[in-house]
Amino acid sequence: MVLRAMPRPAWLSEDAPHGDVVLSSRTRFMRNLSGHRFPNRAEVPELREVMHQILDAARDAGLDLEVFKGLTNAERDHLVGCRLVSPDFEWTLPGRALLVDAQRSVSLMVNEEDHLRIQALTAGWSIDACHTAARACLEAMATRLPFAYSPEYGYLSASPFNAGMGRRQSAMFHLIGLAQGKRLPGILKALSVERIFVRGLFGESSRAVGAFVQISVLSGTREEFTGACDYLMREERAARATIGRDALRERAVQARDFALGSRTVSLADALRVLGWVRWAASADVDGFPMGLRDVDAALTSLELRGSMPEEMASEQRATTLRRFLQV
Repeated sequence: MVLRAMPRPAWLSEDAPHGDVVLSSRTRFMRNLSGHRFPNRAEVPELREVMHQILDAARDAGLDLEVFKGLTNAERDHLVGCRLVSPDFEWTLPGRALLVDAQRSVSLMVNEEDHLRIQALTAGWSIDACHTAARACLEAMATRLPFAYSPEYGYLSASPFNAGMGRRQSAMFHLIGLAQGKRLPGILKALSVERIFVRGLFGESSRAVGAFVQISVLSGTREEFTGACDYLMREERAARATIGRDALRERAVQARDFALGSRTVSLADALRVLGWVRWAASADVDGFPMGLRDVDAALTSLELRGSMPEEMASEQRATTLRRFLQV
């Protein structure tokens, strides 16, 4: 019921440039308030004070944001699946809040690892659009909040690793062609040497499963990041071209039949199934008439660890996949 009632996130828009390879683009800014301890060191009264300062600033800035102070498990699962909130956000603890805009494009986490994390998530390869949206929200908040900054270290963070620009740029790729050609591990290793970081669809626990790979950087120019992503898109399309249509259909049918015949499905297996289905749908393979964005929407309903034990979550995933694949 929650999934049906809540709007789709903006990154599921049909207008998704290079959507066959890139699901979404994201820009995230981290900031902490000067004069306050970081969330991992602050007591509850201070966390609540920080939360109220941020909520007041958002209201005074005229930002049209819905505030979630006490998420239900179902709401949490949906928002995590839509990638509007981190799976690690301790939303049940005091002094925490989540703010989301009406378009489900911009979200703000209050007192996660840092006092404030602002992110914008847009469809397909659209790094300029998400950067513009996140930056506009940040600038509106910056006129009303004193951010902790050091001339030597830049914007201060609870993790020294994140200090500096306080910005992470990322894009969610589907690199299934490179994975089938056994080239994905080598490419990801090469990216890590260039300080480009790799995670899975739902963070480290799902790293590269189903060939869904989040590529991100904390420093460097947008042009450098764009160059790396353009390279990945070219290599992925070249790799897909080496796989015959009949071979693709055979693997996609096997994945679909596995899901249709299963009463429980793990998160990893569900990602693998939808990875093959997504490729088949993007290539207009016979028997896979669903739209590409519909497959991506199905991905948002897989992460259910917050609201039920894994056994029940596995059953729910299996039911969701069967309903989706029985077209």
